[in-house]
Amino acid sequence: MLKLTELPPLSLYIHVPWCVRKCPYCDFNSHVSSGGIPEEAYLKALINDFDLDTKYGQGRPLRSIFIGGGTPSLLSPQFYRSLLGHIKRKTAWTDDIEITMEANPGTVEQNSFEEYRKAGINRLSMGIQSFDDQKLKSLGRIHNSAEAQKAITVARQSGFDNFNLDLMHGLPDQTEKEALLDLEIALSFKPPHLSWYQLTIEPNTEFYNRPPQLPEDDALWKIQESGQALLKHHGLQQYEISAYALKGQHAQHNLNYWQFGDYIGIGAGAHGKITQLNADEPQIKRYQKTRQPDAYLNRIGHYNASSNILQAEDLPLEFLMNVLRLNNGVKEALYSERTGLPIETLEPVLSQVRKEGLIEVTKLQATEKGLLFLNPLLDRFL
Repeated sequence: MLKLTELPPLSLYIHVPWCVRKCPYCDFNSHVSSGGIPEEAYLKALINDFDLDTKYGQGRPLRSIFIGGGTPSLLSPQFYRSLLGHIKRKTAWTDDIEITMEANPGTVEQNSFEEYRKAGINRLSMGIQSFDDQKLKSLGRIHNSAEAQKAITVARQSGFDNFNLDLMHGLPDQTEKEALLDLEIALSFKPPHLSWYQLTIEPNTEFYNRPPQLPEDDALWKIQESGQALLKHHGLQQYEISAYALKGQHAQHNLNYWQFGDYIGIGAGAHGKITQLNADEPQIKRYQKTRQPDAYLNRIGHYNASSNILQAEDLPLEFLMNVLRLNNGVKEALYSERTGLPIETLEPVLSQVRKEGLIEVTKLQATEKGLLFLNPLLDRFL
């Protein structure tokens, strides 16, 4: 039996499954909205879905809400005003709740940005990916560089001073100079948070079936080193493998993921992770909602596609694969607080990898060497 005595912080993830065009690198649950988006029907389904999942709150307030996709900015501000209003009536929120919406340039106008703020959204995550028109075309994006820069400017003018810019590097035929220019343009807008990560080829994507020519490993390493130095020079500190932020501007929703917190997931294909103390015995479970939008809309009152209770032998890896992404790791005590297991269940592997200089001695934190070999390090705890 897991010795869980306290519930972790609680967040909410809302998935919007529609987009204008499916990008060739994307393996998320997104579907082209060729026949229009059924806003009213989806709103009703999300409200029903949320009401069924409120039992997972167990008295906790929501600390963050993240609206992802797909392209959430395809839905109207009124949609979010109604949805967030319902959620607030049903649950308590922390005073400083972070409410993030992903937005793609070209899908939002100035009046929409202002209306999204009025609807309750207080943080944007803007999917820029690149400021190079040719690279954007190869990535299948629907915007160009000028539209991306205009969208950032308009968002700031509309009062969004808390925002993230999403950029990729290691793009098809990308040089170090091109990658750094993308960063320099992004930094000119003084973003408080920046997600900067390498393009990877995932199964079940167009790029997987027709791989583009990506930079060689040596070139990728140079891009990574130079880019991190540039970000640091501008005051954005790396706090996770692909996340950089000014002091005090860390993404609270993502931090809750990485610190093995709980989150309710609603919407087509959404995932959730919940700690339950009111079951026959304490348990941690993961679940997923029906992926296909049409199927989701037709499953009134029953949206779960699958769920599983995490077994004690699964929890060490589940915990470490999240917290070891963080540059500063976490205190050892958090392992027992969030898994219900004693720290001894990580032995003898933990002591061995510490001897090898892969994990810090006083914390559950990957060393600089450990971050370079993070996947093999995690495999040791299988």
